[in-house]
Amino acid sequence: MIRLTAKPVVLKNNSPVQAVPGSLQDRSGTIAYSILQKHNTAAGSDGMRIRFDALVSHDITYVGIIQSARASGMKRFPLPYAMTNCHNSLCAVGGTINEDDHVFGLSAAKKYGGIFVPPNVSVIHSYAREQLAGCGKMILGSDSHTRYGALGTLGVGEGGPELVRQLLKSTWDIRPPQVILVWLTGTVKKGIGPHDVALALVGATFKNGFVNNKILEFAGPGVAGLSMDFRNGIDVMTTETTCLSSIWTTDEKTKQFYENHGRAQEYSQLSPKEGAYYDGMIEIDLAKVESMIALPFHPSNTYTIHYFNEHAKELLEQVEAEAREMFKNVSPDLVSKCKDGKVIADQGIIAGCSGGMFESIAEAASIMRNRKDGGSFSFSVYPTSLPVALDLTRKGISASLLEDGALIKPCFCGPCFGAGDVPANNGLSLRHTTRNFPNREGSKPGEGQISFVALMDARSIAATAANNGVITAATDVDYEDVTQSYRFDGSAYEKLVYNGYGNPVPEEELILGPNITDWPKQYPLEENLLLRLCAVIHDPVTTTDELIPSGETSSYRSNPIRLSRFALSRRVPDYVSRCEAVAALEGERRSGKCPEELAKVLKIAGISPDELSHTQFGSCLFAHRPGDGSAREQAASCQRVLGGCANICY
Repeated sequence: MIRLTAKPVVLKNNSPVQAVPGSLQDRSGTIAYSILQKHNTAAGSDGMRIRFDALVSHDITYVGIIQSARASGMKRFPLPYAMTNCHNSLCAVGGTINEDDHVFGLSAAKKYGGIFVPPNVSVIHSYAREQLAGCGKMILGSDSHTRYGALGTLGVGEGGPELVRQLLKSTWDIRPPQVILVWLTGTVKKGIGPHDVALALVGATFKNGFVNNKILEFAGPGVAGLSMDFRNGIDVMTTETTCLSSIWTTDEKTKQFYENHGRAQEYSQLSPKEGAYYDGMIEIDLAKVESMIALPFHPSNTYTIHYFNEHAKELLEQVEAEAREMFKNVSPDLVSKCKDGKVIADQGIIAGCSGGMFESIAEAASIMRNRKDGGSFSFSVYPTSLPVALDLTRKGISASLLEDGALIKPCFCGPCFGAGDVPANNGLSLRHTTRNFPNREGSKPGEGQISFVALMDARSIAATAANNGVITAATDVDYEDVTQSYRFDGSAYEKLVYNGYGNPVPEEELILGPNITDWPKQYPLEENLLLRLCAVIHDPVTTTDELIPSGETSSYRSNPIRLSRFALSRRVPDYVSRCEAVAALEGERRSGKCPEELAKVLKIAGISPDELSHTQFGSCLFAHRPGDGSAREQAASCQRVLGGCANICY
C-alpha cells in the first residue's frame, strides 16, 4: 500500500526515477520551492526569510498574539488576518471568559483592520480554504493543522510568536527544507475515505521520522481521481507525519473549487518541472488502501479495521497497559468492549477540518440509510462551516441523518481537543477528527477518569453506527452512494463575518474583559545564566495536552498568569511550584540581595559575587521531545511567565 524510498529521486517524463549519485541537490523545480522562493526576502543566502500572504488564528490563540503585537508597537494588520471562533465556543466553564475573548477579537478586527468570523460560523481551516487560499500563496496559522496544500497553498502551523513577527513586518526564518515526493497511483475503492489514506500515511512515517520538518509534495496519476474534499482531507492530516508543510499539483478540479467559491482568479496550474529533485519519495497505491483505525494514543497507532477486529483483545490490552503506565490512578477497561467476537464502541463523531467536509458527511448519510435501530451508540456530526451546513440542509442530507438517529451540531472544533461529546469513563469514541492524543476526549486521568478515542474515516464510523456500534469497515457495507456535488453559498459569510482588512479604525477601543491581561514584564537575558532543572521527562514525546491540558484551561488562554498555573499539571504536578521557587530567588537577586542558595551555586560555578548583577537565575525543563505545533507557543509562554529561561531536548 505504501512504500518509502530514502534515496533522492527526480522526475523524468512525468515519472519518478532514482537520482544519479552525486547529482546536484537543486530543488528549484519542485512546486514547493517555486512558492518558497517567491516569498523569500533573503534570496541568495543560506537561509530563507519568508513573508506570508495571510494569517489565521482561532480563539485559543489570537488574544495573546494581538496583545504581544500591540505591546511591540503594531498599529494595524499589514496583511489579511482572519480570527475564527471555533475552539472556545462553549461558555460552560469560566463564566463569560470565552465570549469576552470574542468581543475583544471583534474590537481588534475593527481597530487594526482584520477579519472576524463569529462562533459557530466556520472552523479555522475551512474558512481559510474557502476565503484565503490561492494557488502559489502561503498562509501562516497559529494552529498545528494549517494545511492548504491541496489548494496549491503552502500552509504552515506555528506558535503565536511567529504570527506576531509577521504582524510586525518581520519574517519566518528557516533553513531551506528538504522536499519529499508523495507519488499517488491507483483509484480508491468504494467505502474508502481520506482519513483511511491519511492514517495509513501517518502510520508509515511518524515513528521513523521519515518526513520530519520536510515538505510533502503530492503528485502522480492518482491525484486526478480524488475530489477536492478527499484531497483536503488527506492534506490536513499531514501535520501528524511531523512534516513542515505540504503542496499538491493542481488541475481542473482545483480550478472548479475556486470557481465554485467565487474566486476563480486564485487558480493557476502548479506542477513540478522536468528534472525536479526530491530528497526521497513515498509511493501510495490508492487501490490498496483499506479501511483504517488509529488506536489510542496517537494517529500513528494504525491498523486496518479488519486486522484490528481479528486481534482486538490483544491490541486493546496493549492500550490498557499504556494507559496504566501514563496515568497511575486510573483503571482502564477496553477489553470489555469485545463481545462475541465483535468490538462495540460507545460513540461516533464526525467533525472539524478533517471530518466535517461536505462529501464525508454526505457519504456517511448514504451509509446510515442502512441503520435499523439506534441502540446505545451515539452519533454526532459537526459540519465544518455554515456554507457546508447550508448545502447539506438544502439537499436533504441533514434531514436524512436526523431521521437515522444522528445529531447535527454547530461548526465547532471541540471534539478534536476534548470539549463537547465527552464519553463516559472507559468509553470508546470513534472520531473523524485530527488527533486522539491522551485527554483529547475530555477525560481527566488526574481525577481517575479516563476514556479513549480511536480515529476512523466518516464512512466507517457511519457503517459502525448503522451496525449499532459494532466496529465495521465501510468497505464491508453494501450501500448506494447518492452524494451530490457541493455548491458553495457564501451568503452567511456576507451577513455574519466582519472583514475590515485594509480599513482599520484606529480610534476604535479594544474591549478587554476581566480575564484578558497584558503579558508580565519580561527582562532581557543577562550575560550569565544559571538554570535549575524543574522537570525531567523521558517519554518519547510530551504531547500537547501534557504541556497544557485542553478543556477547562482553554478559558484562560488570554490570561498568561492564570494559564501558567496549568503548565505540565498532568505530567509533572510539582513543576509550577518548583519554578516559582526559582523565580523567587531571581526576584531577590534583582532586588540586590544574594540568597544563600544562589551564593553556593555561584561559588561552585566559579563566578564572582561581583558578577551577580550580570547572572540571571531561571528554571529549566528537560524532555526528549517537548511538544509540537501551536502548543509550543502556549507551553513556552507559560514557562516564561513562571521564570523559565531554557528548555533542553534531544
